Amino acid sequence: MEDLVVKSNKLVQAIQTLSLAETRVMQLAIVDARETGKGLTPEHPLELHAARYAKAFKVSSDAAYLALIEAEDSLFKRQFTITNEDGTLTKSRWIQDANYRKGEGRILVTLTRVVIEHVTKIDGFEQYFTSYHLKKTSDFKSVYAVRLYELLMQWKSVGKTPPYEVNKFRNQLGIGVNEYARMEAFKRRVLDIAVDQINEFSDITVKYEQHKKGRSISGFSFRFKQKKLPQQLLDNKKDPNTIDAFSKMTEAQRHLFANKLSGLPEMGQYSQGTESYQQFAIRIAEMLQDQDKFKELYPYLQKVGFKVT
Repeated sequence: MEDLVVKSNKLVQAIQTLSLAETRVMQLAIVDARETGKGLTPEHPLELHAARYAKAFKVSSDAAYLALIEAEDSLFKRQFTITNEDGTLTKSRWIQDANYRKGEGRILVTLTRVVIEHVTKIDGFEQYFTSYHLKKTSDFKSVYAVRLYELLMQWKSVGKTPPYEVNKFRNQLGIGVNEYARMEAFKRRVLDIAVDQINEFSDITVKYEQHKKGRSISGFSFRFKQKKLPQQLLDNKKDPNTIDAFSKMTEAQRHLFANKLSGLPEMGQYSQGTESYQQFAIRIAEMLQDQDKFKELYPYLQKVGFKVT
C-alpha cells in the first residue's frame, strides 16, 4: 500500500526537535526512499517535489514551496539521539546533504546512514518498529500530534501504552527544558492539542491518564481504539459478506493471515520485489486495515483459511 511510513521504534523514541514542516518532509522522504530506493546513496539523491508535498498535506503550492525551502535551510542542521541496546547514545543528523533547486519546486536530499538503517533495514517482528499511512497524520496542524501518534502506533496491537515518565515523554515530543515548564502549560499547549487533533483527524480516538507521585504528575499513559466506519459508508458497500469479515477480523488474525498471505505466489503482484517475507507480511497487515484493500484480498484470505464465525 502506498505512502506507508515505517520507522524503527528506536527512531520514533529518539529525542528530536523537528518543526511540523520538517517532520512532513522527513515523512515524505522516508516513504519515497523505501518505495523507490533513492535517497539512500550520494549517487542517487531523493527528489521531493512541492506538488507532492502540497497534495499529501492539503496545503497550497506556496506553502509547499516554503516548506521545502525551510527544509533545505534548517533540516540539515537538525540532530537526534538514538539509545542503543547497550545503553550508549548515538547522535546523528537526519540528512547528509540537501540541494534546493530554485525555480523548479524540488529538493534533492540524501538520508544519513543511521536514518537509512532505521527505515529500510527492518526485518524480524512488528513490535520492533512502527508503521502507519501518511494520510492518517496529514491533517494534523501540531507537530506534537504527529509525534504522539507515532508513539501510540508502537502499541497499536494492544491499544494502550505503558506509563511515560514526564521528562522522557517531553524529550520524545521534542520539547526543550525551558518550554512549557509548568504542567498546566504543557497540558494546555501541547498534550491536549495533540490529543484533540488525533481524535478529530486520524483513524483512532485516544484518551490519557495521569500518574502521580505524591501531589505531582509523574507520567502519562494512553488508551486508544480504531474509529468505527460510518454506518452510511458500510451500507453503501455492495458485498455484505466482505464487510462482515472486515469488521470481525481481529488484530491477531490480521497479522496471522498477513504472514500466511506473504507466502502465496499469487500475492507476488503486490510485492515490491526487494522486501523480505517479514516486511511483505507487515505491509499486507497494513493493507488489511483498509476496507477496499481488504475486499480486494478477501479471496486470498479465504484460500489460506480465514472464515467469519
